[in-house]
Amino acid sequence: MGGRSILVAIAVAVVVVLGIGVAVAVTAGRALAPATTASAATSAAPESSWPTPKAVSWRACRAADLRDAQCASVAVPLDWSRPRGRTITLAIARVRHTAAPYAGVMLANPGGPGESGLSLATLGSHVPGGVGERYDWVGFDPRGVGDSRPRLTCQADYANGPRPRYAPPTDSTVSTWLARARRYASSCAKNGPILQHMTTADSARDIEFLRLALRAPKVSYYGYSYGTYLGQVYATLFPSHVARMVLDSNVDPRRVWYGSNLDQDAAFQTTMEAFFRWVAQHDAVYGLGTTPRAVEQAYASLAGRLSRSPAHGVLGPDELADTVLEAGYEQSWWQEIAGGLASALRQGDASRLVADWRSINSPDDDNGYAVYLAVDCTDAPWPADFATWRRDSSRVDAAASFETWPNTWFNAPCLTWPAKAKQPVRVDGSKAPAALLIDETLDAATPYRGSLEVRSRFPKARLLAEPGGTSHADSLSGNDCVDGAIARYLASGALPARKAGRTADATCPPLPVPSP
Repeated sequence: MGGRSILVAIAVAVVVVLGIGVAVAVTAGRALAPATTASAATSAAPESSWPTPKAVSWRACRAADLRDAQCASVAVPLDWSRPRGRTITLAIARVRHTAAPYAGVMLANPGGPGESGLSLATLGSHVPGGVGERYDWVGFDPRGVGDSRPRLTCQADYANGPRPRYAPPTDSTVSTWLARARRYASSCAKNGPILQHMTTADSARDIEFLRLALRAPKVSYYGYSYGTYLGQVYATLFPSHVARMVLDSNVDPRRVWYGSNLDQDAAFQTTMEAFFRWVAQHDAVYGLGTTPRAVEQAYASLAGRLSRSPAHGVLGPDELADTVLEAGYEQSWWQEIAGGLASALRQGDASRLVADWRSINSPDDDNGYAVYLAVDCTDAPWPADFATWRRDSSRVDAAASFETWPNTWFNAPCLTWPAKAKQPVRVDGSKAPAALLIDETLDAATPYRGSLEVRSRFPKARLLAEPGGTSHADSLSGNDCVDGAIARYLASGALPARKAGRTADATCPPLPVPSP
């Protein structure tokens, strides 16, 4: 799942989650077994037994995109059932408030799981009216991620292309992918004890420990995509320590994580069909066909060609699918992806697609993918036999072929993951303060019904919907209506009135589709 739009805005335009700069094969969060009523909270020691964290010692950040920030590392318990035992370190970055009145600490998480969050320390500058400057914005790399230590890795080149074809699921392709996934999971065992402590509940307790280290009575929280689930769990476990909370593109807590995979597959089919329609409407620009069917056939012909001869030796049909999938995350990518397809099909030059694939795939670095699996494989149980996976994937694939089998193989290491799955925290926001939920109604990575479910569990929350929008995790990306609502909430706590029923409380039009 990821919160990539704003991350790319920060990192590349300083390009506007989910876009080109973050490993989509990882952050696409290709996942999402129904949550049970059991709680992972019972496995942790009470807060009264926690050690007192040292005050944070800040220093200048080395990264160019954080030159206005301060950086630090914070030691947190590896195992929250033994909080005075072995520790690991989390990397954090802070941009301090420059305006009054001071509104406190704002922690931010971009999603994944597996995405670095350090750059989100600069997110406050994207809040209109200078409101973000009233907060100390703290971005962090969750346990196992990025600059935190230990940094998870299993098989660094696992996603490098060209890989075996995702589909069709013949006996040969199934056996090949199952063997690959089994080898990858086995290689992950080298990470040692941390694999047993990578759940969302572990990270939620890390956030509470960060709050204590920052000497903050309460913290506010801004989460994208998977980061919304982390926020849900934190607000369930520590509701009295939350000030304000913005959750953009909400994970359905009933569906972590096997069920959400299947939900995503169907939703991505809808957004990809919207993209193909748009390309057909602009045939004068791209020349890929005047109907969605013709565009899909052009795409399929390119995939066939790449199967026989991968572009630049790395871009085969799987890598093409991963790249084009970006259009299902973010409308601002439609022109880039359509242009790359046109160059490959009309001029025989796939260089643009190769460059896009490299930028989203992070060749030779599987940290994001390793963390993604470490969290998703252990947050909740998965079906133990592949026969269940195959039956469910085949059923969904009949109507949603674009992403179903890629998604299945992305998560297949969970079948033999070397750490035991836990029971997820039962999300309960009944004691949490008023929160602002945001979602586009055709969001594919975190389908809209997830936001409706979160709203039902957080009775003080308000949901701001963008009807017809297909982008994921897109707040603070230039939509004046959405961003203005965020600014008002962060400034004063102002929210729209809550409506009766299972519905949005307010709406904003999504950003218009691109005009090439």
